[in-house]
Amino acid sequence: MFPHQLTDGRAFHIAQAMLEGFDRHYRLMRESGRAAKARFEAADWAGQQRAQRERVEFYDRRVAENVERLRSEFDIQHLSMDSWQQVKLHYIGLLIEHHQPELAETFFNTVTTKILHRAYFRNDFIFVRPAVSTEFIENDEPASLPTYRAYYPTRETLHETLVRIVDNFQLRNAFEDLDRDVAQVLGALRVYSGEVRLRTNYQIQVLSSLFFRNKGAYVVGKIINGFVETPFALPILHVDGGRLAIDTALFGEDDLLLLFSFARAYFMVEMEVPSAYVQFLRSLMPRKPRSEIYSALGLHKQGKNLFYRDFLYHLRHSSDRFRAAPGIKGMVMLVFDLPSFPYVFKVIKDVFPPQKETTREQVQAKYLLVKTHDRVGRMADTLEYSNVAFPRQRFEPALIDELRRDCPRLLEEAGDTLVIRHLYIERRMIPLNIYLAEADARQLEAAVIEYGNAIKDMVGANIFPGDMLFKNFGITRQGKVVFYDYDEVEYLTDCHFRRVPEPRTEEDELSGEVWYPVGPKDVFPETFAPFLLGNPAVREVFMRHHAELLDPAFWQEHKERILAGYVHDVFPYDARRRFVRQRRAVEAQ
Repeated sequence: MFPHQLTDGRAFHIAQAMLEGFDRHYRLMRESGRAAKARFEAADWAGQQRAQRERVEFYDRRVAENVERLRSEFDIQHLSMDSWQQVKLHYIGLLIEHHQPELAETFFNTVTTKILHRAYFRNDFIFVRPAVSTEFIENDEPASLPTYRAYYPTRETLHETLVRIVDNFQLRNAFEDLDRDVAQVLGALRVYSGEVRLRTNYQIQVLSSLFFRNKGAYVVGKIINGFVETPFALPILHVDGGRLAIDTALFGEDDLLLLFSFARAYFMVEMEVPSAYVQFLRSLMPRKPRSEIYSALGLHKQGKNLFYRDFLYHLRHSSDRFRAAPGIKGMVMLVFDLPSFPYVFKVIKDVFPPQKETTREQVQAKYLLVKTHDRVGRMADTLEYSNVAFPRQRFEPALIDELRRDCPRLLEEAGDTLVIRHLYIERRMIPLNIYLAEADARQLEAAVIEYGNAIKDMVGANIFPGDMLFKNFGITRQGKVVFYDYDEVEYLTDCHFRRVPEPRTEEDELSGEVWYPVGPKDVFPETFAPFLLGNPAVREVFMRHHAELLDPAFWQEHKERILAGYVHDVFPYDARRRFVRQRRAVEAQ
């Protein structure tokens, strides 16, 4: 129950201090997104990567600052529960005209849960349910851009409209040949949609900010033709001499889902009203949860918050039970799932077998490494949670026994509730080893080719997966192979790639043990084959497409390029769709 009167004079000032902490956080987020445009124009790829890494840490830093301020200025740990409720009421009042109320509510929750015991994690004290609507928030700052711009090609040619759309972003660099690129965009649109009759309300809506990631800038919008809406994205890249070019044209929900995949790094976008961007993007990708869209926009804490609300809602409206996840059990992680829910839950075990020379802290550091790195479409995003309460009756007894045996330090049993003190949650995929065992010849070939491509993409992004066994990779709905087991991941540049020495004696050659010295970061690519290529069908496809992965020279060459400052190109679309390849094909005829 909320208090009937606002009697504590400190409550308003505490609420105001908390909102000031959030406003500082979001101001820095916007500045980082705004600066991404300048870094793109300068082709400062190392700076872009550094900014993306640093941005992941913004939120926790601002929360820690705010908690410290509340403790030092207001003696917050001794505030009565009645006063805490008053703080929340004042905070709601401060959000009425706010442009990011949903993010500010989440910030309030994070700060509050750092101070209160979890017995108070309910709607009286935190925002279990949102209190301020995000519908129809409009950016009314005089000098600011609207969320999106609308263009009406009936007043000019579609070609001229597309040129104006790109020009309106006012990129400092000149285009190599924008008219040529737009002509190719229109050609791709005709292939996608055919020749269509334009309606009287024909228009193009384009989000006002570019989306920056890796070495690309993306125009994102939709074409509205009567009752038909066509989502699109236009990637803009640097070409020779610092000039720009539209690299391809992406159309339809499936293309946009790949662009905004959970296996890719978060975009950098400058947004005044993030909920309006999410609403627009959901009109392009209605199958994508709002939680994943917020995460894709760099607002991963809001993504976590919405995901957890969706999870609790699913629990209330389902009856199946958590179970140990199908597949080969890991040595470091205990993995379980709920069959009706498309995610898996991963808990670090208390004790590892001798061959796993690692610690809990090191495993957590590996997951953070991936979180802050460019995942290049090949590494699954993870949601990290602390003190998650589950209803005991929803767990299979065998799973409870497994948790008690393997993770007792992370398990708290309180009556009808099981609390797991730390876990990761990831999108569920079909493990590649299971997929290959059940695949026909065509599916097997495609999956093995994708597996090798996944490793090569990670190599280009300075990632060595460590354990390359098929069980550590999964197949997505779109047929992409994605890596998801990070406890042995390393930066490629930290590894030493060596050939297996020639045996010195016959005893060396026949020995079942490694007879040569091996350092902690030494990698011997020739030794991958016995673990990966036992199936003759897999071996044949792998050797035809990816034999270089067994050669130390391949890995060493990429390591040297990265150390020299080269940033790998990663395309969230089939390289065969790139306009430059199409132009070369025409020129070769």
